[in-house]
Amino acid sequence: MPGLQGRFSTLVKAKVSAALDRAEDPAETLDYSYEKQLELLQNAKAGIADLVTAKKRTQSQEETLREQAAKLDGQARQAVAAGNEDLARAALQRKQAIDDELGSLDQQVAELERQQDQLIENEKKLQVKIEAFRTKKEVIKAQYSVADAQVQISEAATGVGEQMADVGLAMQRAIDKTENMKARADAVGELEQSGTFEDLTQLGAGEDDLGRQLAQVTSAGEVDSELEKMKAELGHGATPPQLPSAGEDTGS
Repeated sequence: MPGLQGRFSTLVKAKVSAALDRAEDPAETLDYSYEKQLELLQNAKAGIADLVTAKKRTQSQEETLREQAAKLDGQARQAVAAGNEDLARAALQRKQAIDDELGSLDQQVAELERQQDQLIENEKKLQVKIEAFRTKKEVIKAQYSVADAQVQISEAATGVGEQMADVGLAMQRAIDKTENMKARADAVGELEQSGTFEDLTQLGAGEDDLGRQLAQVTSAGEVDSELEKMKAELGHGATPPQLPSAGEDTGS
């Protein structure tokens, strides 16, 4: 399965790279790179300081050896003057060894000075490059900020941005719900006007439209029946009561 593993590894790397690309802030990356270059510059300065310290140490050692060589030279002269050639020879042999060591130290000092000059030159070049990078990174950061602001404004204006897309979807859902509610209200109103829905306020009395019509007929029949009964009673010769006239004695 090497082919499948290779494809999976490539896919994972591509996903990680895409995620890092989205998360990467160019301004932060540039500032971090500038900080690392400053660290390199400080390391270069520290290296120069260490080299100069080593050169000073070597020069101090040379100075000590020269003093020893001068002292041995004087002792050898004194020995010769005293007729002690063996002592003079021993002093000169020691002085010769010191002179040889001084020759080696001179070469070391010369090499250290050459390295010091080279490091100082490189440090100056690095400092110039870092300063140029600092200026360029500030320009790039400013350009990126402007471009980012333009993209956000354009996305907000056109509605293609992720946040604006969410807002647009939420607004569309609200519009759909509103339209559904309006349609339902219209449907209920139409059914109510057509009499499909009974008046709930009248259902407690147990009446509908047909019941009301029947009640009206029953009421009219009772009134007619009562009227016929009164007419029949009057038609049997009953004399309507007379109201007393003015001046009559109602007590007789």
